[in-house]
Amino acid sequence: MKTLLITGGAGFIGSALVRYLLTESQNYNVVNVDKLTYAGNLDSLKPIEKHPNYHFEQLDICDGAGLDNLFNHYQPDAVMHLAAESHVDRSIDGPMAFIETNIIGTYQMLESARRFYQKSQKADFRFLHISTDEVYGSLGPTGLFQEDTPYDPRSPFSASKASSDHLVSAWHHTYGLPTLISNCSNNYGPYQFPEKLIPVVILKALRGEKLPVYGKGDNIRDWLYVDDHVRGLLSILEKGQVGETYNIGGHNEKTNLEVVKHICALMDELSPKVYSHEDLISFVADRPGHDKRYAIDAGKIARELDWRPVENFESGFKKTVVWYLENLAWCERILSGEYRLERLGILS
Repeated sequence: MKTLLITGGAGFIGSALVRYLLTESQNYNVVNVDKLTYAGNLDSLKPIEKHPNYHFEQLDICDGAGLDNLFNHYQPDAVMHLAAESHVDRSIDGPMAFIETNIIGTYQMLESARRFYQKSQKADFRFLHISTDEVYGSLGPTGLFQEDTPYDPRSPFSASKASSDHLVSAWHHTYGLPTLISNCSNNYGPYQFPEKLIPVVILKALRGEKLPVYGKGDNIRDWLYVDDHVRGLLSILEKGQVGETYNIGGHNEKTNLEVVKHICALMDELSPKVYSHEDLISFVADRPGHDKRYAIDAGKIARELDWRPVENFESGFKKTVVWYLENLAWCERILSGEYRLERLGILS
């Protein structure tokens, strides 16, 4: 049984990965390293918190000495590095946190992993860095992001993730660290912190509040169900070629307005009111530097690693809306803190 060191395992994608590893895969000991910032939530790990193969360590990934101690103590066979500041609107308000976590934190992770790898001489050691399609910039009406698409980040968030991708690649080529990189499209699903589009719309619809849509709602994203993403990450870790990048997409290109209207239709079905939830849609000023379109070519991971998404747009979104309606207590505990579904990233 191998030991995985997972950073950011209390976040949205990280917690989905940890839950999957300990309930579906069962081939790993899991060490979850998380600072527990606003988006880190141990409630998301309740289903597996007492699992004998689960270990939690609260640590800032910018703490190099602390990371060295963890590597030496747990002797991991692989690292899956998900810890990151990830919300574009927050990066507009406060870019420094993104520089610190996404760039400095990734540097510290790479250095601790390098020291451990050189000392342990584990031939099968792997460092998988999980990134985003936003590093590629914005597409026009046609075309798809491929693994060799030039980087063109447009927000403080995507610029910090692009920087971390380049660091990972450099540590492979310069120091021989056995790294892999994944770039994914927009994730959605259960346990997503309610600052992102889908949980915001669901929770505001429940309250009968206006549903904010940026600009004309014609910005296009490719939507990837989080459990499909997790399966893709494991395929890369277990079968991917060291030094390679793999794009993971959901094959679900939709405009933001289409997404919001679909959620409204599901809310009409699952939580009906005397009015249509679509009547709550309100168009608001666009986000500064809002990329027009993202779309991923996931052909490489399909051909080489035999991965394809299981969920389609209809099945994944219905599962997501149902989960939020059945887990309002989880949402309310979050919304009792500093964040109350208000809009972020508005330039003064």
